Formats: sequence, C-alpha cells, structure tokens
Amino acid sequence: MKILTCPAQLQRLEGILRKSLPLALPVFGAVLNINRGNPGQCEVLVDKWPEFGAVLARPSGEVASGDMGHCRRGVTRCSGTFQVCSEHPMDVPRCRHPLTPASPRPAPGMRLGSLNPSHVDLLNDTWPYGGNARSRRYLAEILGRFPQVCLQDSSGQPVAWVLTDHFGTGTHSYTLPEHRRHGHMQVALTVAAQRAHARGFPTFG
Repeated sequence: MKILTCPAQLQRLEGILRKSLPLALPVFGAVLNINRGNPGQCEVLVDKWPEFGAVLARPSGEVASGDMGHCRRGVTRCSGTFQVCSEHPMDVPRCRHPLTPASPRPAPGMRLGSLNPSHVDLLNDTWPYGGNARSRRYLAEILGRFPQVCLQDSSGQPVAWVLTDHFGTGTHSYTLPEHRRHGHMQVALTVAAQRAHARGFPTFG
C-alpha cells in the first residue's frame, strides 16, 4: 500500500472519490479532513497510484492488518479504519440526490452555540458507547478537533448537539429527554449539514 502525502495527489483523490459517492463516502470524509488541515491526524493509502482499486483511511502511523489483495468490492470498517474496494478504479455512479436542507429556526428561548471541554462528561454519559475512560478520551478528542453544533437554552446549557468525527460523519447526536419533541434535533442536524456542505462535505439522507 502507498501512503499519499502529496497535496496534489490528495486533491486529485478527493475529486475521484467525490465522483464515486455514495460508496466512497466513509473514506471521502477522511480525505476531506486531511485536505482541510488534517485535524484528526489521519492518513490515506491506496493499493497503487493513480489507477487504484482500493483506498484505506486510518489514523496516522497505524499498521494495516489483513490482505488488501483479497479485498472484495464494498466498504469495510474496523477499529477506526475505513476501506473502500472496487473491482475497477472507483467506477460507482454518483448519488444524484444530495440533501440541500432548508433552514429551520431554533425554538423560542433556544440559540445556537458550541460545546466546550466542560461538557465532555455530559457527552460521555449520553453516548450509547460511552460511560468509560476510553470513550471520554475519544469524545474529548473529537470535541476539540472537529466541527460540532449545539443548541443551548437561555442559560447557555446544552439541550441538543451533533458531533462529527475523523471521517466527516456524525458520531454523537443527542437531545436531552426533557427537551425532546420540539424539533431541536432537526435544527441541530440541519445546521450541521449546512456547515459541512459549506466546507465541501456531502450531505445525504
């Protein structure tokens, strides 16, 4: 496998993967993050360049496991790594219906804000995979590195939020139980999608 480090190659890969959506979506998000400052410290590998048939995104410095020579067409995810394989160099038709969401407004008494490090325990307590030291470290990392949206009440307390991860995907979205059924998550998801779209990330539903 070849690690792509050349900015021109990474930009070209982004364009190729964009044409291969939605199959390439998991790796595409990582490449977008790499090309926009690489906040997650990821790297991308291909089986060959430029006529690649497999592309892998992973945290920098990890050692690949498994035999890419026997990769089957499709998407595989394991332990923080995404891999996309194709029988031919990324020849999947592009999805023709990306979302272009309207702009719902926050309910009265609510405002858009941001989460901060003091909210990590709340995130860890409300995440289905949370509740332990490892998940807390992970949530603190993505909170500090990647875009997020938070709806706050009039006192500035989080009510609903959306976090994104290394691969440009939503990883933790939550509305506090006492604030549900008021459209708060719709607002948070729409704002997150609009901001992602403005940064060049695709939005699908």
